[in-house]
Amino acid sequence: MPLALWVLTLSAFAIGTTEFVIVGLIPTIATDLAVTLPSAGLLVSLYALGVAVGAPVLTALSGRLPRKHLLIGLMLLFTAGNLLAWQAPGYTTLVFARVLTGLTHGVFFSIGSVIATRLVAPQKAASAIATMFTGLTVALVTGVPLGTFIGQHFGWRATFLAVAALGALAVLGSALLLPRAIPHSAPAPLRQQLQVLARPRLLLVYAMTAVGYGGSFIAFTFLAPLLTQISGFSVSAVSLVMLVYGVSVAVGNVYGGRLADRLGPVGALKRVFLWLAAVLFVLFFAAPSPWLALATVLVWGAAAFGNVPALQVYVVQQAQREAPQASDVASGLNIAAFNLGIAGGAWLGGEVVSRLGLIHTTWIGGLVVLGALALTAWSGRLDRRPRDHDAPRERCGEVLVSNT
Repeated sequence: MPLALWVLTLSAFAIGTTEFVIVGLIPTIATDLAVTLPSAGLLVSLYALGVAVGAPVLTALSGRLPRKHLLIGLMLLFTAGNLLAWQAPGYTTLVFARVLTGLTHGVFFSIGSVIATRLVAPQKAASAIATMFTGLTVALVTGVPLGTFIGQHFGWRATFLAVAALGALAVLGSALLLPRAIPHSAPAPLRQQLQVLARPRLLLVYAMTAVGYGGSFIAFTFLAPLLTQISGFSVSAVSLVMLVYGVSVAVGNVYGGRLADRLGPVGALKRVFLWLAAVLFVLFFAAPSPWLALATVLVWGAAAFGNVPALQVYVVQQAQREAPQASDVASGLNIAAFNLGIAGGAWLGGEVVSRLGLIHTTWIGGLVVLGALALTAWSGRLDRRPRDHDAPRERCGEVLVSNT
């Protein structure tokens, strides 16, 4: 893998850290800025809103910009947003800083996935995307705990300063290592690009993304209380379980990319969704035993993020068929679908906990993931039907580079 790809991975690590570290800092921020916990919690929700809006809209508006310049500009804006959070005089400024960084998050991952595929040979496309997204998964296991530790011992502002330093490093790496000319599809007018929302095949992929991710997050959102209240782990042991879970996530992400290279995105997604649903069903029975719960959670980590590379490759593949001038926008909408799935899964998980109990998030999450498996099977059957505008090439890598 080229060094330029690892710059994308570093950028993803910085962005993933700033997205999730706020969760561990909410009580500290609420106390320091004299706001309520629900108000501090809006810093999470508004960031996600920035991601959902920024991914499709700003990706479309920036379609004519050279990819290298756009990526450097995004990381400069990301760094500025975190510096603003570092120096925020009050709650309103901090909210603005969070929305600003959320906007850069959405655009980065939408164009980053496409750029990653341009840096490698066609048969390495899914693995390249998996490598980039490893930065996000590693942020969950190392960046977030470390950022929380910094915030608790040196103040929450120091955490944002540290993330800004990572952003500055990513800017420097992008300027030095990314190729000057990165091929990308010729942009279409904004109205035409947003017409991807009227493409049923693309909407089906977005549904696969949202339902598959949402099913996992029904249970994952409440993993910590499940480990303490049902499995009997101590609070200090939960952080260790999460650390090992994160390593499993990184392994599963890389494995998912290689699986998509070998089986194609639909074949890989069928296997991963079936695997993920089975793990969630097993967890319902394994949770009362600490050792069985630990083993199940570790397998869950690999399954939970193993679908990311195939989903991103598949949406770009479908966009090249359905809306070839809007592949970046289509990829950005898939990022929005990921976030909608996380938000919906967390909400539904809360409803399950309040109405049925904590343990029931497991099997209900498994049922929802089976829904994603059904959607994937349906999409695969549609792929086998001839379409007049299809080119004779069907392999993932060939589709990804058809406009280079």
